[in-house]
Amino acid sequence: ENLDAVTPWRFRAPLSPDMAAAREGREIPFDEVVTFCRAPAHEELTLIEGIGGVMVPLDSRHTVLDLIAAVGAPVVLVAGSYLGTLSHTLTAAAALASRGCPLLATIVSESPDQPVAAQETASVLRRFLGEAPVHVLPRLAADARAPLDWLSILRVAAR
Repeated sequence: ENLDAVTPWRFRAPLSPDMAAAREGREIPFDEVVTFCRAPAHEELTLIEGIGGVMVPLDSRHTVLDLIAAVGAPVVLVAGSYLGTLSHTLTAAAALASRGCPLLATIVSESPDQPVAAQETASVLRRFLGEAPVHVLPRLAADARAPLDWLSILRVAAR
């Protein structure tokens, strides 16, 4: 019940939403998703996950970028620290800017086996992303059980 309340559109296959929906004989009702995301929340923060990237298709005509633009919410861009992340992250930021979507912050989530330290990746991104802060979220050890407090992370990102 709780999951349905916060995630009414979900699919079994770990694919782009349009492909996952098609495999189940369903479609994503874009206008309903926008209305759902704009609905007033009873919480301090509403987090809308971007489902794999700003250019991921949601249906035959819309991408996650279209959803972000339609909702009009500020964006916290989460990137890895893997090879290729500089191009992926800067391209995503450019796509967001092209649609007037405000970039609140970028979080570099440390990837396993990255070619450079996450801090170095963040440093390069800072040079290109302008005023929006860039933060690093270190990778937890495999045996770590400390839960991440996303609300605190997002508060830091908003500074």
